[in-house]
Amino acid sequence: MAIGSSCDEWKPFFVMLAIDFAFAVVNILLKKVLEEGIDHLVLVTYRLAISAIFLSPIGYFLERSTRPKLTIRILCSLFFSAIVGASLTQFFFLLGIQYTSATFSCAFINIVPVLTFIMALPFRIEMVDMKSSSGRAKIGGTLVCIGGALMLTLYRGRPLFNSSHSQAVISMHDHATKLSSAKRTQNWTIGLICLFLGTLLWSLWFLLQSKIGKRYPCQYSSTAIMSFFGAIQSATLSFSTSRSLSIFVLKGRTEVFAVIFAGMVGSGLCFVGMSWCVKKRGPVFTASFSPLVQIMAAMFDIPILHEQLYIGSLLGSVIVIIGLYILLWGKNKEMQDCVVKVAQEAEEIKEQDPKLQVVTVSHESQST
Repeated sequence: MAIGSSCDEWKPFFVMLAIDFAFAVVNILLKKVLEEGIDHLVLVTYRLAISAIFLSPIGYFLERSTRPKLTIRILCSLFFSAIVGASLTQFFFLLGIQYTSATFSCAFINIVPVLTFIMALPFRIEMVDMKSSSGRAKIGGTLVCIGGALMLTLYRGRPLFNSSHSQAVISMHDHATKLSSAKRTQNWTIGLICLFLGTLLWSLWFLLQSKIGKRYPCQYSSTAIMSFFGAIQSATLSFSTSRSLSIFVLKGRTEVFAVIFAGMVGSGLCFVGMSWCVKKRGPVFTASFSPLVQIMAAMFDIPILHEQLYIGSLLGSVIVIIGLYILLWGKNKEMQDCVVKVAQEAEEIKEQDPKLQVVTVSHESQST
């Protein structure tokens, strides 16, 4: 019995490790096929379409008894959610991967929880009590993350890996190298802008999803509908820009495998696994594993794709991770303080009116 309970306790841990590994592989595959010339919007269209096809039967069978009526208002909300969180977000993120690197993109995505927290403050979705240690930790972690993001954006520094071959090329082709360096700098700037727009939209999507979740609390069905709308939006945008069906033809097994894997695993199974972990351990536990994606992506990115790692990216990533964990600690401490406060209030009610407490406990046990 003890062994079974111990396994159940460690299941979310191993599930999140598998999810982070899958996300890292997805990022590397997308980087690879983007370098081979696949169109960004075509990749987004296929990925969202496969996600919708994969999640639809899951949502139908698992949520058919609890699914509320699908109204026009909910459909409009999901359509707008697809624009913000699916089609445009993935488009900007793919551009960011192409012009920077998979490792750097994963590091930039770690800023999403902080941006979400900052954007949630004006809407009073998040509250900060500066008198408490949790409130100070949330603000401090946010400031640390902003500092790391600024270092990621403004400072690259020296490369950590130097090859003798590249030094020989620089000495032999000085003029060509300068042009190539200027082009890389320009591409890196474009990639930074795209990543910032993608993370901003992704953060906004979390705020929208908190509202949609109250009206339509069916995660699998809502994600399938959102993916369906996102695929239509991406396909429409792709036709309006290229007006050619030839770009939708996948070339080679690598592109086919990358599209299927990103759709079924990256947007399908990973979502199901994260939803399960949130139910088992809560959002703080689930979000705390996000920096591992960057580390796992670097394990593939550097030796396989031969991407360069700069000291500014390394230091900025470390600062972002530290700030993120301070913020998550503040969130966890806030939840613990809330539980203690509720327990104290319940104890006071029990002392004032024991009968009222009996009714309250009975009601909570029934709802649980």
